[in-house]
Amino acid sequence: MKILITGASGFIGSYVVKELLKSNHQLIVTTTNPNFQVVDTKLDYRFLDLNNISAGENYFLKLGEPEMLIHLAWQGLPNYTSLFHFENNLFLQYAFLKNMVTHGLKKMVVTGTCFEYGMQGGSLSEDLVTDPQNAYAIAKDTLRKFLFQLKNDVTFELVWIRLFYMFGEGQNKNALFSQLESALQRGDSVFNMSGGEQVRDFLPVEKVAEYIVKVALRNFFGIVNCCSGQPVKIKTLVENYLRNTNRKIELNTGYYPYTTYEPMEFWGDNTKLKKIINEGSDTGI
Repeated sequence: MKILITGASGFIGSYVVKELLKSNHQLIVTTTNPNFQVVDTKLDYRFLDLNNISAGENYFLKLGEPEMLIHLAWQGLPNYTSLFHFENNLFLQYAFLKNMVTHGLKKMVVTGTCFEYGMQGGSLSEDLVTDPQNAYAIAKDTLRKFLFQLKNDVTFELVWIRLFYMFGEGQNKNALFSQLESALQRGDSVFNMSGGEQVRDFLPVEKVAEYIVKVALRNFFGIVNCCSGQPVKIKTLVENYLRNTNRKIELNTGYYPYTTYEPMEFWGDNTKLKKIINEGSDTGI
């Protein structure tokens, strides 16, 4: 199968590409560098600048006429509150994706966010009504609605994967585990963090990539959570990380305030995810 991956050089994208390389697929990846150099001969590199989408361009043709698009690109992160997300990014993203399907793309897989659920707590399932509370989540949720509405006029299959929390090598330096690892490598005696009582749903990024690829290759269309289904306190997660890596540092809990755009306790319901992975049949293999 010929698969296009946008955002392939990003944190999640790089792991998704590694996962896809395990199978016999033809991979096309986009780059924002017009003077790019090929770093992997197994990949077909194509230039794409999502900040400058042209209505007159046939992006489906320009990007190699893929059979499937795994769309991971999103500008402006990790600033979740910037108005840029829905004032600019939302419309550029929609213009690109609409261009792809109107010119021939038959299936797209797009990553959403658990922030689409807003301030709803507890176990979050896909059938809950969304209520996003930050600019990034509002933009993502609106893009999802735009795309499902577009299906009324254009024939294509849509998979919307809501990502929860993740950790791993290559993550943004401002992420919790990146900051913890930096403090450990510097030899700091104290690590400043929030109270750590928040309950969240975390997965290693390798597992996230594995799930994205498996869902993409199944005969499934619709919305699915990409999560562990296991609630865990942030403080417990950090303590387990230190224990598993056989390292020590004093945790200065309460140094940072809790965020105001997410509830104290929430995690994903992964019932649908497990069913798709365990019972679904692969396509294009």
